[in-house]
Amino acid sequence: MEERDRRALKEVLGEFLNERLERLILSSPAEKNGLQKVKIHPLLLRGELAFQAEEQRGAQAFHRNMDRDGAAAYVIEMLNGIMRQMELSSASGSVHALVSKKGKVTVKTKRKIAAAVPAAPALRPHNRKKRYVLEEGRPVPFLVDLGVMTKEGQVVRSRYDKFRQINRFLEFIEDILPKLDRSRENVIIDFGCGKSYLTFAMYYYLKELKGYPVRIIGLDLKKDVIARCNLLAERYGFDHLRFYPGDIASYEGVDQVDMVVTLHACDTATDYALYKAVKWGAKVILSVPCCQHELNGQMENEILAPLFSYGIIRERTAALFTDAIRAEILEGQGYRTQLLEFIDMEHTPKNILIRAVRQGEKKKNGEELKSVLQFLHGDLTLYRLFEEDGREKA
Repeated sequence: MEERDRRALKEVLGEFLNERLERLILSSPAEKNGLQKVKIHPLLLRGELAFQAEEQRGAQAFHRNMDRDGAAAYVIEMLNGIMRQMELSSASGSVHALVSKKGKVTVKTKRKIAAAVPAAPALRPHNRKKRYVLEEGRPVPFLVDLGVMTKEGQVVRSRYDKFRQINRFLEFIEDILPKLDRSRENVIIDFGCGKSYLTFAMYYYLKELKGYPVRIIGLDLKKDVIARCNLLAERYGFDHLRFYPGDIASYEGVDQVDMVVTLHACDTATDYALYKAVKWGAKVILSVPCCQHELNGQMENEILAPLFSYGIIRERTAALFTDAIRAEILEGQGYRTQLLEFIDMEHTPKNILIRAVRQGEKKKNGEELKSVLQFLHGDLTLYRLFEEDGREKA
């Protein structure tokens, strides 16, 4: 970027970066595999005007707070080879900046006449109250019975982490709504449902709040838990929610499934759940794996041996590698797969959610996966299941 272009941007940002700013968006990244978009808005930070940038990278968003000069410098640097477009709207006017491939900056500014400029809006505080899918203050019967809410709809303080977890899970469900069909019944299986906080939440959100025609089946090995969950489902009038004792690997109650959910299925139980989901042709898979012991017991590598000698490093590396390999296997089966943070690391290290959405086109990664497993001396169940499938078809 030439110095005159830098000065022009600095001048216009000096005029519009204030409490009247409504939004500033940086887009059109120069590199397609990195930063995708940045949104900037003003806020009050400890009583002072500040600006927060939200950087969108893949499925994750990162935030940073800056003062006015810092925000101006940040925007200029972003437009110097990282992003190619800026759109700014303010109560005082608008600015559109475009950077050509050769680095030339074009700035177009529209100012409102003084008489038409409204008073500056009240800035939102930095620590504003978060809006949840299931709102505080509105009692939800199953959350009351499960001890998460009081009868008045207040979240029980000791159960707040569970309340946040439920809402975080529903945010993932919200993202995949376009994959569900409103014109017919969607079959959803939740394996390892346990006490079914999330199963009830999923049904309540999809059926009661959003009006989707769904039939949800909860599976768990504990018969007493299954009996209690069925009683609760009947009490709430959840007619299309039923629980059965069983294992997803051997469950044959349906021929076709639209979505499979498996949360904290231990070790290779996750692999059998993922395999069954693919065989059913599930459009969506949501899985939070747990206790990835298989690779931990197999993993050997001469180069990495000094690092693997530390137990906690070996354990966490094996868990991360296992889930990354699972994600790649699903990609090879025609799923667009993401590894997302389910809940904060401060609550549990087992916080990765595998979200896979069927898109049809299979990623040709068989040789790469084979090389990775050879490098680690690993023989993982999910890989083996699909490998055996391939041999049978041959």
